[in-house]
Amino acid sequence: MPAPGVASLLVDLAAPDLALVTTGQQAGLFTGPLYTIHKALSAAALASELSRRWNRTVRPLFWIAGDDHDFAEAASTSWVTPDGSLHCVELEPRPPEAPMLPMYREPLGPPIEALLESFLNGIPEAPHRDHVCGWLSRHYRPGTTIAGAYAGALAELLAPFGVACLDSTHPAFKRAAAPFILKALAATDPLDLALSDVAARYAEAGEAAPVVVGEGASLVFLEDRLGRDRLVRKDGGFITRRGNDSYSLEQLTAVALAEPERLSASVLLRPVLESAMLPTVAYVGGPGELRYLGMTAPVYQQLDTWTQLPVPRWSGVIVEPHVDRILAKFGTTVDEVIRDAEALEQRLIRAQLPESVSHGLVELDRMVGSILDRIGPAALEIDPTLSGPIANSRRRMDWARQDLEVRILRRLRVRESVDLAQLRRVRGTIHPGGNPQERVLTVAPFLALHGPQLLTAILEEAQAWYAAALEGPPPPA
Repeated sequence: MPAPGVASLLVDLAAPDLALVTTGQQAGLFTGPLYTIHKALSAAALASELSRRWNRTVRPLFWIAGDDHDFAEAASTSWVTPDGSLHCVELEPRPPEAPMLPMYREPLGPPIEALLESFLNGIPEAPHRDHVCGWLSRHYRPGTTIAGAYAGALAELLAPFGVACLDSTHPAFKRAAAPFILKALAATDPLDLALSDVAARYAEAGEAAPVVVGEGASLVFLEDRLGRDRLVRKDGGFITRRGNDSYSLEQLTAVALAEPERLSASVLLRPVLESAMLPTVAYVGGPGELRYLGMTAPVYQQLDTWTQLPVPRWSGVIVEPHVDRILAKFGTTVDEVIRDAEALEQRLIRAQLPESVSHGLVELDRMVGSILDRIGPAALEIDPTLSGPIANSRRRMDWARQDLEVRILRRLRVRESVDLAQLRRVRGTIHPGGNPQERVLTVAPFLALHGPQLLTAILEEAQAWYAAALEGPPPPA
């Protein structure tokens, strides 16, 4: 049975005036980190705002990057346990000698069941827990692939919010994309030269290019005996970078006709392919994506393709009600917790110092300095060589005062350990492991607690953000 929202999505996607706001992400275990959801709902928010302003059908589309072969990035996920610690589960590592299969070919075997059970058991009891368990279990099961499970889970989750998911590895899409892939292969030499010039400009500015280019590397990958492998120009033809297997353009054309699923776009070609295949007006990306999109101008130009507008995605932090209460208790903010947790702890501990102690330490500093300032000049009149002992005395007294303060604060830290533990749990939730929440945690535990209302809240925040950014007269239709 189709997920709610699919029928209306199909109607919208058939509209004659359709325009798309796209985004995408490679596969991730149990839908990967939160920013995947942020990207999808950012595209939905921007599409809604553009549709309203332009009075035409603008819809969001999420590109499932199933061709990607980065197993390590796709094979793990993390969440925060009730005690505030970060917990991670991951698939068994791919053997070093195994082919680097794209994620749409990487199977999920029987071990996924135990991994899913461990993950779901780690989610605390919550109002929507059973729904989340059913949702993930429908997709992450033996017999599927990493990308297939990811695509199914996201499609079901996002359809009610008007987001269509495109499986870019579907045979029909691969067949349709094959001529464009071949066009990019045929243009390898001018593209290599143009992209090398772009990289040189980065170097002249003292920066590293976001993507390594040059040395005859094409923008196309071929799935071969070692898995997904870059095609590199050599002797008028191509070789695979790792496998060193030779192909002529004619042979690759035959592959495109008979087995188009073996060919795929690199990170610099993918947005250009998307623009060539879809009525895309904007691409919503994260900071890293926006940097490498800055290199793509010569690719669009060489392949005579419309350039969709790169747009930043919405970014945010999910702050639970209990976290809000703890922040209020300590008189602090999410930004302060993220910015400098150690300084915050020090501030909170110092706030517990009795007034007599804090004032006394300041007075002790002042008195010691004042007394030594009186003794010093008189002692130097007696003997100028006493300057060293006087300075040493000042240092020893300063050290003694500082040591006393450290000991008092250390005892306070022990006494306030419960409060500090609360603060650390808060930090673990909003800045796990010292990293942005959206880059580490998966959405499932949050959905178990809040249900679809969480996604509605994110969508509304993103809509307000884009509406504010787009203030002014709308562009012509």
